[in-house]
Amino acid sequence: MPPWIEYSACAVCAISGVLAAEGKRMDLFGALVLALVTAVGGGTIRDLCLGVRPVFWIQTPDFVSTALVAAVVTFVVARFGDIPNRALAIADAFGLALFAIIGTEKALLLGSPGLVAVLMGIVTGVAGGILRDVLRSEIPWVLRAEVELYATAAGMGATTFVLLRQWFPPSESHRYIGMGVILILRLAAMYWKVRLPTFTTRHRG
Repeated sequence: MPPWIEYSACAVCAISGVLAAEGKRMDLFGALVLALVTAVGGGTIRDLCLGVRPVFWIQTPDFVSTALVAAVVTFVVARFGDIPNRALAIADAFGLALFAIIGTEKALLLGSPGLVAVLMGIVTGVAGGILRDVLRSEIPWVLRAEVELYATAAGMGATTFVLLRQWFPPSESHRYIGMGVILILRLAAMYWKVRLPTFTTRHRG
């Protein structure tokens, strides 16, 4: 995995973490906490599940530095500039696409079966956002019925990546195709309001 992809993922997720602090009466420290949790939370859980020691951001602290710089810049811009209403969802979509494939590829490189690799990709993509939303006292996006395809998009992209790796000769393009699938599905679902069916029973539906 090219390092720039992982650094970009940390930066984008840190941006989404800062934007999520809006309306929660948080100071700079609170916003930075949300940014770091969003940026490294999913990868930390993935590494712990896969038995990787030390976890990625302890082994390479530059990931933390990247997230902090992106968070501070976003905090300043948000205070003195005009941030579009959909910026959080769009930043989160890019972070989801990048981290889901990063997690899937890392699991494959460590010898995990395809199904486990897909699950690790989903965890890497969504766990940071779950921790972020819990800290700001919100139901995590991944669990909300009104949020368009989220973990589903991550799973589809991760599955595409795994199948390409299994069926075709190794190619750098596989990871970008997987990321593209996630991003297109997520953004298209946001635009056309595509959601999974909501759970209801026959008596309460």
